[in-house]
Amino acid sequence: MRVAVSGVLPAPPARAWTVLADWERQADWMPDADSVTVLGDLREGVGTRIAVRTRLFGVPAFTEILEVTNWHPGVGLEVRHGGPVRGFGRWRLRPAGDGAEFLWEEEFRLAFGGPLGELAAVVYAPLLRWLIRRAINGLTGRLRTGPPG
Repeated sequence: MRVAVSGVLPAPPARAWTVLADWERQADWMPDADSVTVLGDLREGVGTRIAVRTRLFGVPAFTEILEVTNWHPGVGLEVRHGGPVRGFGRWRLRPAGDGAEFLWEEEFRLAFGGPLGELAAVVYAPLLRWLIRRAINGLTGRLRTGPPG
């Protein structure tokens, strides 16, 4: 299943990148992230691993381990999901006037397969799209009010 949401951010790609790649502060603008922790000493680049404590219905529910598989500062990154949701997430930035176009894509399947897993993925996709839209709105707000970067 693939979900993609885009928006225009009120900051150029380089500044947007500094907020996106500030792992521990991602929970400030992602509504479903309770906390984000870098695992190990590697904080950027391919191989960086992060643990995301994820909320369901406002309650911390599970921790997902993500690993960076593609890293291009100011342009984009890709992570591999390693929890109940399997697949890849991608962020892409492109200049757009004084700001940046931000594309967030998720290609996923649920850890449990078969027809029930496929049905659950179909039901989950609109929720994921809504969560991504809220996160982009939160990121937009963070870029408007946060310290210059």
